[in-house]
Amino acid sequence: MQYLLAAVVVLPLLGAVAALLPAPPGLKGRNPDQAVLRHGVTVTGVVLAAAVALAAGFDRGHPARMQATTDISWIPALHIRIHLGVDGISLPLVVLTALLTFLCALYSYFKMPTGPSPKAFVSLLLVLEAGTLATFAVLDLMLFFLAFEMVLIPMYFLIARWGGAGKQAAAWKFILFTLLGSVVMLLGLLLIGVKSGTFDMVALATDNGPKAQLSHTVQLLAVLAIGIGLAVKSPMWPLHSWLPDAHTAAPTVGSVLLAGVLLKMGTYGFVRIALPITPEGMHTFAPYLAAFAAIGIIYGSLACLALVRNGAKGDLKRLIAYSSVGHMGFVLLGIASMTPTGVNGALFANIAHGLITGLLFFMVGALKDRTGSTDLDALAGTTGAALYGRAPRFGGLLAFGAVASLGIPGLAGFWGEMLAMFGAFRPAEGLSRAAFLTFMVLAGLGTLLTAAYLLLVVRRVCMGGHLAAPTAPGEEPVSAEELAPVIPDIARHEYAAWSPLAVLTVLAGLWPAALLGLTNPAVQQLLGGGK
Repeated sequence: MQYLLAAVVVLPLLGAVAALLPAPPGLKGRNPDQAVLRHGVTVTGVVLAAAVALAAGFDRGHPARMQATTDISWIPALHIRIHLGVDGISLPLVVLTALLTFLCALYSYFKMPTGPSPKAFVSLLLVLEAGTLATFAVLDLMLFFLAFEMVLIPMYFLIARWGGAGKQAAAWKFILFTLLGSVVMLLGLLLIGVKSGTFDMVALATDNGPKAQLSHTVQLLAVLAIGIGLAVKSPMWPLHSWLPDAHTAAPTVGSVLLAGVLLKMGTYGFVRIALPITPEGMHTFAPYLAAFAAIGIIYGSLACLALVRNGAKGDLKRLIAYSSVGHMGFVLLGIASMTPTGVNGALFANIAHGLITGLLFFMVGALKDRTGSTDLDALAGTTGAALYGRAPRFGGLLAFGAVASLGIPGLAGFWGEMLAMFGAFRPAEGLSRAAFLTFMVLAGLGTLLTAAYLLLVVRRVCMGGHLAAPTAPGEEPVSAEELAPVIPDIARHEYAAWSPLAVLTVLAGLWPAALLGLTNPAVQQLLGGGK
């Protein structure tokens, strides 16, 4: 098991180096570009197989215990160790990351984004995967920071080199926001390490361990510093402004990975570091975190409603990006409640958002390839998409993704949001119940606004224009469907890349116990100080 986890983390790095080398004789295929894209599919496929094997061998009877651990001294003078392991909290995120990266590599094999050499693209994709997987697998604060930072450079280049309009400005905004947040976070991590004498996350999470040496003031300063860095990545209002630009400019696979796994690194840090290691500081700042989360839910929904209205020239990719601000607000609200119910809901919502929003970004990218635009007015115009009539399977799957995103019961999006609101209904002891009830009501209003804008998206994009085109006197009116260009329905490679996300969205909605059974014991132990 420990070799499997080490392989999951290391293989993408080795694959990234190999992608830059010439293809061996016999593996070049029709051309070098095809060979390197196939290399990306192969490496990510092997990593996914290893992650699935890791999940199959995971002891579900003890999900709160760290499993598949590796613990090797790395820098003894600073007490930094190469410490890896997974429990019921991190294992689902490892598998989700491996799955989404494989599906992105598979999709890119058939639909490579426009830009420079595929060699660089595949190599950056694999480095991004390695950094994300390491973030969820490492158990040392300094290694966590290194892995957290490792993803920034590949994502910057994916946006800047393979993105669309405004890609340079969006890439710079992404890197500046996240780097500034990370610098502050590093100060908080160093403060914990210096005051406690260790960077080991497992030892720090126990009440009778090094955490006992952290005073209330130290915890306050550490949570404030670490929380800012994690909030930027989450993204929490008002530190979210880099996200819509990055999503709008990013290539399809960049948007899928950014929404599907990179945003989860911030919320995972709150659960793995802030809650167990600095509980007193977290308790002080929890109401403020919940307030920002509730504002983010409402703000994201109102921004989406503004984009979807007629004549607003709203961009569909930008709309889904703003929807992520709202959805991640539910995750932060659940964490801020500091209750097992709320934190379990946050972890469930993390996975659900990765599946559903990953599917939506895949489909919006494909829609842009088909129509040349993601402008909602163009897609809804008289000669717009009208997907139900022109590409019914595409339109049906897009409607499914939108309905799943609004949190309808029976699909994955429902459980996380409901449990997060339940956590806010009865927060941890010492937190103001009146304040958290207010935040819960705001979150509930956000679900109504979410349903409104997503149903408007389905109506406009899937149904399109209803008016017939103007004709000369005596001529038969020409329907919008006849005027608009042909829109191909879902291709085979798109079925292969999108179907797993749709199936898992249904399975997680119908059988939430499969995920909650993993996370709940680990959350109970984390909040209980290791007991």
